[in-house]
Amino acid sequence: MSGAVDDAVLQTIRTRRVIRALTPAPITREDVATVLDSARYAPHAGNRRLHRYVAVTRPALLRALRMVSPGMLQRPTAAIVVCVDWAKVKGYGFAPTNPGPHIDVGTAAATMMLAAHAIGLGSGPVTSFSRVAVATLLGLPDPVRPELIICLGHPAAEQPPPMRRRNGTSWADVIQWDRG
Repeated sequence: MSGAVDDAVLQTIRTRRVIRALTPAPITREDVATVLDSARYAPHAGNRRLHRYVAVTRPALLRALRMVSPGMLQRPTAAIVVCVDWAKVKGYGFAPTNPGPHIDVGTAAATMMLAAHAIGLGSGPVTSFSRVAVATLLGLPDPVRPELIICLGHPAAEQPPPMRRRNGTSWADVIQWDRG
């Protein structure tokens, strides 16, 4: 890439952060729908739509999710639970160890968190939770399993400091160019 870049997409990517402190202000249903809608534009293996998304906005249900999610440090006013329909995965002939469904969870989550940032919301992913408890709270059918929770809310003015790098590596240390 050469020259100055003045691209809204790159600016959104470069400024998005995991937001760990949220205000108690509610999010509109339209904003949650905008974030949800962005997931359909994320790459999905073969466009098979093996995922299900559950939007949670009821305060009591959000509190219950927090109780079974030790990784949910923030207090969201909305959340999106990204699930995989493992019966559909099996129906397409994918092995249970195929990484595709999990990769698609990541691409959908990244896209939704970028969309949230683009409309002024804060977001953060949570993977530390009881899958059985979340599935029960949400009334999910047996083959549909929650894989990731995206917390949503309005960012608080003050945020905890960013996590520091644990091993002292820089960005350049994790990149390798081919020998061509």
